[in-house]
Amino acid sequence: MAMLLGTVSLPVPQRSFGAAQHLPRGYAFDYDQGKVEDKFKTVGSWVIKDRDDRGQMIIYALSTTCTHLGCTPNWLEGIRVQVPCHGSGFKISGVNFEGPAPRPLERYAVRLADDGQIVVDKSRKFQKELGQWSDADSFILVG
Repeated sequence: MAMLLGTVSLPVPQRSFGAAQHLPRGYAFDYDQGKVEDKFKTVGSWVIKDRDDRGQMIIYALSTTCTHLGCTPNWLEGIRVQVPCHGSGFKISGVNFEGPAPRPLERYAVRLADDGQIVVDKSRKFQKELGQWSDADSFILVG
């Protein structure tokens, strides 16, 4: 009987909901263009301020989970995002360009809070290959 109780009480991974999914990330002026802000990597996202394909300045949040094996990539300053476990490479935009990763990194929803802070909503993801990066919730247009 004790053996059965031990199996029933195995730890179950906990998923956080609500406020834990909506994470403040500072203000637009806190970010430099063309650089990956690495301080939020440990909670699964990078916040980036850069120009989009049309030349507009935007802020977006990329997932730090590789689309191949789920490894955590590293930002190589001024170069690219590189995945150490299998060599996939991603541009600062999140688009894959080398290695086995089958698709770009995912974006999280972002918005500006009432106080002007960037808020990353990890409960909503956007995939480039599905055309979702053009969704207004996947980026913030910087004036």
